[in-house]
Amino acid sequence: MRILTTVTVLGLVVSTPALDADGWQQQIASGLGKQGTEMPKGVYRVGLPRTDLKVVLDGVEIKPALALGSWLAFKPMGNEVMVMGDLVMTQEEIAPVLTRLEQGGMEITALHNHLLRASPATMYMHVHGHGDPTTLAATLREALTVSKTPFGAETAAVSPQATTTASTNQKPDLDTAALDQTLGHKGKVNGGVYQMSVARAEAVRDDGMEVLAAMGSAIAINIQPTTTGMAATSGDFVLTADEVNPVIKALQSNGIEVTALHNHMLKDEPRLFFMHFWANDDTEKLAKGLRAALDQVKSAKD
Repeated sequence: MRILTTVTVLGLVVSTPALDADGWQQQIASGLGKQGTEMPKGVYRVGLPRTDLKVVLDGVEIKPALALGSWLAFKPMGNEVMVMGDLVMTQEEIAPVLTRLEQGGMEITALHNHLLRASPATMYMHVHGHGDPTTLAATLREALTVSKTPFGAETAAVSPQATTTASTNQKPDLDTAALDQTLGHKGKVNGGVYQMSVARAEAVRDDGMEVLAAMGSAIAINIQPTTTGMAATSGDFVLTADEVNPVIKALQSNGIEVTALHNHMLKDEPRLFFMHFWANDDTEKLAKGLRAALDQVKSAKD
């Protein structure tokens, strides 16, 4: 059903058709060739994990849900759709994907590393755009087809040099209740990894539009078991300027390596910095270190 939204232009109230609430998500799914998931507050999120990559860091084979999860998040805005996303790329894929995105009218808002010493090296391309849902999806699909990003239900193979060989679908060997208690938030299992999303206390906007947690404004903490009692952790803290160095201090004093500090958006309010991290250590020690960092951030309560 088409509904009308009202916009004030030069003192006149003008009615414009909004997107069909039942149709725009299917246009996205059909154009991308991949179904997404309905998230809170009208966000439609499509996960594109790089299950084709076999990335090893410090002897740990990284599951896609730990640090190789490309994603695109869509939200209607009047008669258009806004998209924000994070695309995992090998170095050889960057130029052709970026070129096709630019040609299709997409904005590139960041390009950087999240990890150090990983083999093969991966880069992360943040994108932003708005327009007709069918056109957006076609542009994104065309760009991603020049990479090796899978669009099916493939699972990652396991490299012989890795120290962890569990299936990506296996529940992680972690005391998740203890992690929830220590970190003060509740996580969920995804692809053999325990994932926690922590929203900031204040609303985040980019170019005047609200950026919801599912669109990339939330702190992400991912934990993957490696050996008995040990786990690898990666993710990013979303920080205002005054929080950056207290969080660095909290992480480093607990043996968690800071691997990158940068922006993901161009016109964000408040101005936000994204701090990526890595460690493979005793699980309880990691949880306490991550909690010490979370205590330095103005985050929302679950």
